[in-house]
Amino acid sequence: MGKTTVSLIKADVGSVPGHAVVHEKILETERKALEEAKRSGLLIDYYVTNCGDDSELIMTHREGVDSPKIHKLAWDAFIAAANAAKELHLYGAGQDLLKDAFSGNVKGMGPGVAEMEFTERRAEPVLFFMMDKTEPGAFNLPTYKCFADPFNTAGLVIDSSCHAGFRFEIWDIIEHKKVFMECPAELYDMLALVGAKSRYVIKRVYPKPGGKLPENEPVACISTDKLYQIAGEYVGKDDPVGVFRAQSGLPAVGEVLEAFSFPHLVSGWMRGSHNGPLMPVAQKNAKCTRFDGPPRLVCLGFQLADGKLVGPTDMFDDPVYDFQRKEAAKIADYMRRHGPFEPHRLPPEDMEYTTLPKVLKGLEPRFKKIE
Repeated sequence: MGKTTVSLIKADVGSVPGHAVVHEKILETERKALEEAKRSGLLIDYYVTNCGDDSELIMTHREGVDSPKIHKLAWDAFIAAANAAKELHLYGAGQDLLKDAFSGNVKGMGPGVAEMEFTERRAEPVLFFMMDKTEPGAFNLPTYKCFADPFNTAGLVIDSSCHAGFRFEIWDIIEHKKVFMECPAELYDMLALVGAKSRYVIKRVYPKPGGKLPENEPVACISTDKLYQIAGEYVGKDDPVGVFRAQSGLPAVGEVLEAFSFPHLVSGWMRGSHNGPLMPVAQKNAKCTRFDGPPRLVCLGFQLADGKLVGPTDMFDDPVYDFQRKEAAKIADYMRRHGPFEPHRLPPEDMEYTTLPKVLKGLEPRFKKIE
């Protein structure tokens, strides 16, 4: 049967109204493109959804990661959707498509990508996380809790199949370097990095050698592109996505979800310029309205069956998360009361790529040296 590749590729190609939610015609256009690819045999299966104003393409295939065929399929689907958005005069039509022509891979072209190739287990639960109005580093805290915090994941203590811990691939997205760190042995060193979420981002997680799963096959992957690094200035929020495998040598589904239940502060929100709580919601509630937020988190769960997607289950469509949603709303209210002041507004180094420098430039001639 061979290995299965799971690709989650997202882009904001237009929404209604403003940055709120993807129009149904956008999703229909993308489904049509992926259905044709499934009929041709390129895809095994697919699912198209959205989180706020971002549309996400979930695809399974045998082409491996970074496949030009799969990435071109996603690019063409987004281009067709952007054209539909322009016809409807939707806001931000094609805003994440930063290049004019496909060049073999969508990385560096605007869309976010999280994909993994692995050998399917007899039962293979896969969770697809999608965020709106935030940056890739928003995954750092829950990914750490999921795979390294025994207060979150009981299996790290009581399950011999994952007791040894996991290996983290961490990217410095400013210097474009990466490092591998093993937990629990290097836990404190790793936290010194990933606690600075605007620079150091967890890209992948792997099993450690000698465990139940192949050590070279990732068990989690997160999109890490920052749009301002591609475009040179603020063109939209990064809105990252992530794919997490679960059970049988890995954190259980419930342990993975527990790691994402806390509405921690993330960067993004209005104009990509504010800190706010990440609210876990049902997919139907992934529409950002209050101050273009607060940032939202959606999770769809599937079982894989020889590459076919069985599901989805809307994992946060559960009243057990009502308390976290109320807590997020309360935190959002608290942060909003700060108005244009930090820590609601991002610090200067993070505002460098927003529209603020254009405002400050006009004030430069008025500054005089302090004697």
